Amino acid sequence: MPINLQKGQKIDLTKTNPGLKKLIVGLGWDTNRYDGSEEFDLDVSVFLLGESGKVSSQEDFVFYGNLEHKSKSVKHQGDNRTGTGAGDDEVIEVDLSLVPTQISRIAFAVTIYEAEKRRQNFGQISNAYIRILNAEQGEELLHYDLGEDFSIETSVVVGELYQQGNEWKFNAIGSGFSGGLAALCANYGVDAA
Repeated sequence: MPINLQKGQKIDLTKTNPGLKKLIVGLGWDTNRYDGSEEFDLDVSVFLLGESGKVSSQEDFVFYGNLEHKSKSVKHQGDNRTGTGAGDDEVIEVDLSLVPTQISRIAFAVTIYEAEKRRQNFGQISNAYIRILNAEQGEELLHYDLGEDFSIETSVVVGELYQQGNEWKFNAIGSGFSGGLAALCANYGVDAA
């Protein structure tokens, strides 16, 4: 039975699940009815962060244009351009045993592709969630529904894995940004150009 988290809640992953190494991080969403002619294309991005809260290089940014971190600790399973259908819309694999020692946090974000051009925002998105599964057993460990707290935001930091001592924990963040992927990248020290 997964633990359902609320915004701001933190949970220990490895202490309560000894031997946990491989995770599946699934993110999903639905789009509300709207009058625009453009399809919604939401994208999951992952930022591998040091103690400073920034990436140490461009390679620490995993997204549809860089599907795998050089350490092989984070693998993006590919861009779902429509988000249709049930279940996870995009999936990330994380191997905690391969995360480089200088990485202390792994942030998961969702952005709307070309949001300003298409006049789209997270106020038009519903049922957004993140869930984490034990990849080896297929067991869902936690589930966090973002709720409907967004209006003009074009990207959302959904949550992050973070290391405290030898243990990995998860923080349900749910923080929105305006300015899309570029603003998010600037926040984490990635040159989006």
